[in-house]
Amino acid sequence: MARPSRYPVELRERAVRMVMESKSDYEHESAAIKSVASKPGITSPESLRKWLRQAEIDGGARSGKTTEEIAEIKALKKENAELRRANDILKAAPAFFAAELDRPNRF
Repeated sequence: MARPSRYPVELRERAVRMVMESKSDYEHESAAIKSVASKPGITSPESLRKWLRQAEIDGGARSGKTTEEIAEIKALKKENAELRRANDILKAAPAFFAAELDRPNRF
């Protein structure tokens, strides 16, 4: 299970918006990211860079898997794992019950 994020969604969205709005004020995008990351107290500019890239993907400006697609894949993987466990149980059941029938009665 993934740990909860240290940063609320509102802070992430605001920081991404700030970087997008201030890109033109800086020579490089990385300078804008570093500057904005220090303002709201984001400890790692790399985190902000990842949020920015994901926002660009979600907005269609960059290719990649959107947030919705990632969530869907995660849910499908979880469902797949549950179905595999159920299949393993069903495969083991006949052997268990056959062994139960082969035991002599103790009356």
